[in-house]
Amino acid sequence: MRKVSILGATGSIGQNTIDLIRRAPERYNVVALTGGRNIAQLAQDARALNADIAVTAYTELLGDLRDALYGSGVDVAAGEAAIVEAADRPADWVMSAIVGAAGLPPGLQALKQGATLALANKESLVTAGPLLMSEAKKHGATVLPVDSEHSAVFQALVGEEISNVERVIITASGGAFRDWPVEQLAGATLEQASTHPNWAMGQRITIDSATMFNKAMEVIETKEYFGFDPEKIEVIIHPESLIHALVGFCDGAIMAHVGPADMRHAIGYALHWPERAHLPVERLDLAQIGMLRFKEPEPVRYPALRLASEVMKIGGLSGAIFTAAKEEALDGFIAGALGFLQMATIVEDVLSQLCSDQSLIKAEISLDNVRQVDHLARKRASEAIRRLQA
Repeated sequence: MRKVSILGATGSIGQNTIDLIRRAPERYNVVALTGGRNIAQLAQDARALNADIAVTAYTELLGDLRDALYGSGVDVAAGEAAIVEAADRPADWVMSAIVGAAGLPPGLQALKQGATLALANKESLVTAGPLLMSEAKKHGATVLPVDSEHSAVFQALVGEEISNVERVIITASGGAFRDWPVEQLAGATLEQASTHPNWAMGQRITIDSATMFNKAMEVIETKEYFGFDPEKIEVIIHPESLIHALVGFCDGAIMAHVGPADMRHAIGYALHWPERAHLPVERLDLAQIGMLRFKEPEPVRYPALRLASEVMKIGGLSGAIFTAAKEEALDGFIAGALGFLQMATIVEDVLSQLCSDQSLIKAEISLDNVRQVDHLARKRASEAIRRLQA
């Protein structure tokens, strides 16, 4: 049996992973499940999968988790250190689906076990791409992309020489406000930003889709994972979300990965790699679809893409600044302290402040330095939010 752990089990990626595992329980031994505040879901899944341990990120919820799993034989723990310890348990395959910078430490710990890391945590590559990939190489581990876009690029490159790639085109749905007049964006509400036209995802990633910050991070991920020059990476709006990425080659050919808007495809590909397996996803009827649309993203509508380009040019620890400032700005919007367009303003302000310090930006990309920069960027972002409120 294959030993698997799921970090971020209660989120949308984690739940889709569990769905696939529960369809073939005889193939898997579930080592660890981690989650956040949804204790009922975490406990339910830990019981159903007979996990060795279940961990919540919140120490104050340890009692609730212990009560929910009483008599099950499942070990329980709580806190960030406990999640890292869970990732340290021997496993063959680990899903890294914790949202935010908190996903980096347990992901790095899993790599030290030589595990295959199925990476759905964008922040790991954006904040510390060189560190993550070097740790994988050092320990003989494998990192597989789970974002649908990067899985698509990965699949399009099978059997290809990466030196023959001229361009990589990452598609974007455009989010909730892709058809709104730009002048109305400032008044966009939290409820409106939390509804995605194509995908069923958590609130934070849905809002990031509306701002295109998720796509900005995916552009940086593409550079860090595949090693492409930033100039080769493009973004295009594709409202149907059926083409997940395209790879253009030196002979003029373009390889497109086409599939339904269902994360179980990318998850399943990583789960069964290097083989393919039957997956319970929709089979596309191209005649019924009829037409696929594309358009250039508008810089005024999506300033996050410009900021991503700046981060790739600056390099170093700028990705950690970008991620931390983005998370704080998103928290501010969800709390009602910021307007929709002000999120990008906060991120740009923090990048401008901190990236002027070359000694900070060019410091070694280590976990300690990422944490230090993350803390500093969050502090500056909080200060900027308070100034806007004053």
